[in-house]
Amino acid sequence: MHHDVVDLKNFYYRTGLGRAAQRAIRDQVTTLWPEAQGQTVAGFGFAVPLLRPYLGDARRVIGLMPQQQGVMHWPAGLPNVSVLCQETLWPIQTGHVDKLVVMHGLETTENAPALLEECWRVLGPGGRALFIVPNRAGMWSRREGTPFGFGKPYTLSQLETQLKRARFVPERHCAALFQPPSHSRFWLRWGRLWEKIGRNLATHYASGVLMVEVSKQVYAPTQNGTPEALRRPARKVESLRPAGAKPI
Repeated sequence: MHHDVVDLKNFYYRTGLGRAAQRAIRDQVTTLWPEAQGQTVAGFGFAVPLLRPYLGDARRVIGLMPQQQGVMHWPAGLPNVSVLCQETLWPIQTGHVDKLVVMHGLETTENAPALLEECWRVLGPGGRALFIVPNRAGMWSRREGTPFGFGKPYTLSQLETQLKRARFVPERHCAALFQPPSHSRFWLRWGRLWEKIGRNLATHYASGVLMVEVSKQVYAPTQNGTPEALRRPARKVESLRPAGAKPI
């Protein structure tokens, strides 16, 4: 079951809880990936709130939104970089993505293996992907009033096992959304403190989302027949700038 893009937009941009969630998750993303100089960064599902920090230094930023969800112009006030696409057929050439963020995509799909295969296809050798999913043990997955209360929640072991089956190599994991999923001003006021405490405790059991960073390692035989990982340097490609796009 997929979200509706209007509901996602209203939550993340028009509610205090959504803006707090956006900030908490984005802070973890930028901790893992502080920059993307000259790289191609893509987000699938509804990952665009997390991509804004890379608009300035990335060579190309693409927001991929599945047709079951719908698409919106993003970023507001700037040329559009969001694209409506089929869930398992993206308008990106094979191996052209350096960094990929998947949020509100994996837990809502009905064909996870095919979606992960598409993630694998678009990543270049040595590319990194970050999968963000609702935590089965957290409070957020039990609240249908937020986007994290839909779809299939995961445990950390379930997520890593599924990613390994898709040929990804787990590198790091972390968590976010330690504050309660409440619109109450009291909880929102102390949201940053809850996130700080949760990070310092280094536990994922109380978090709302789990985040696993993986890499794509492609192996080729060397002269002596021993496989060796292939990594490629960052490439520069032209920005995706659809003509005539108007900000919402």
